[in-house]
Amino acid sequence: MEHKREHRNWHEVHTASLAFGQRLADSVANGMGSWRFIIIQTFIVALWMLLNVVAFIQHWDPYPYILLNLLFSTQAAYAAPIIMMSQNRASERDRAQADADYRTNCEAKEEIEQLMNKLNSIEVDKLDKILALLDKMDKK
Repeated sequence: MEHKREHRNWHEVHTASLAFGQRLADSVANGMGSWRFIIIQTFIVALWMLLNVVAFIQHWDPYPYILLNLLFSTQAAYAAPIIMMSQNRASERDRAQADADYRTNCEAKEEIEQLMNKLNSIEVDKLDKILALLDKMDKK
């Protein structure tokens, strides 16, 4: 029975090691850093202001929109640490990738050195054979 060894790259190992909160923070940071989020938020703010301007009976947040400002402050208070957590993890991923690249480069260097040594020994063997043939020809 043939035993297959599972090979996973650094990114798969790193992603598999993330906890739920870390994956959630990355998702939130990715979402908040997108044009989709900016467009949706702009639409919501414009709608909020429009509804408050045209509200005839009761303005739930009259100009200068203090409640809206409070919502933005709350959003920023939560978004900043979540985005920082995601950035810290991005730095960890970069370090893991750099380490994996370094190890790969070291292994490749060793293999290249071994190949160069083998090629040099083949070249020396060929030169020795050529010299031996030349010696035989000179003796004749």
